Amino acid sequence: MDLATLIGGVTAFGLVFGSIAMGGGMAFLDAASAMIVLGGTFGAMLLATSLDKFKSIMAVTGKAFKQPSYDLGTSAASMVEYAQIARREGILGLEKAISSADPFLANGLQMSIDGYPPEAIEEILETDLDYLKKRHKEGSDLLMIGGTFAPALGLIGTLIGLVQMLQNMSDPSTIGPAMAIALLTTFYGALLANLLFTPLATKLKMRSEEELKSRELMIYGVLCIANGDSPRLVEKKVNAILDPSDRLNMFE
Repeated sequence: MDLATLIGGVTAFGLVFGSIAMGGGMAFLDAASAMIVLGGTFGAMLLATSLDKFKSIMAVTGKAFKQPSYDLGTSAASMVEYAQIARREGILGLEKAISSADPFLANGLQMSIDGYPPEAIEEILETDLDYLKKRHKEGSDLLMIGGTFAPALGLIGTLIGLVQMLQNMSDPSTIGPAMAIALLTTFYGALLANLLFTPLATKLKMRSEEELKSRELMIYGVLCIANGDSPRLVEKKVNAILDPSDRLNMFE
């Protein structure tokens, strides 16, 4: 699991619930309010998409909790190493080397081995990248929908509570507790939106940008190899994408 996600989640929820417990935590527990916000938000998210797409989007959303497995520096070094193998053993020498490579990268290199023209390789990989970007966007958009609907459902719950309170004004002693319960739905909605849905959507967008940049570097490297560029030239080309502190220096 991504350490930043774990620390951030535990800190945020821990401090909020810790402060609640210090002031009398039972007052913040209400099953009806939780049902309105949780059930309503979940239902609204399902209404916004299909069930099959909801399942696939949730799988993509899981990337926000995982430690990223892609690193630009590692990807760039791999491209130079593959270029060295291609220069030393010929393009067919890459067949054994790509068996443990990233599937996206392996697909591009396999097309190079099979003799696909660089233009076709670029078109296929860019199309793959476009649909990857689309899937990631659908995941972050669904989380943002949850972040939008949760406060709205909280407000609806508050209105329901206020209507029920106003229907029973004969006993003034019940007004305070009833008002507190009515406001809990707004609290639950704000909590879900600001400590769960919106941060996860933002993290997923960041993860998507990191992965897309890594994939773009792979496409660039594969095209260099397909064009027969020397390992030194491949290193110079991929270094142009990397930050100055991460640039390779494999031949000195």
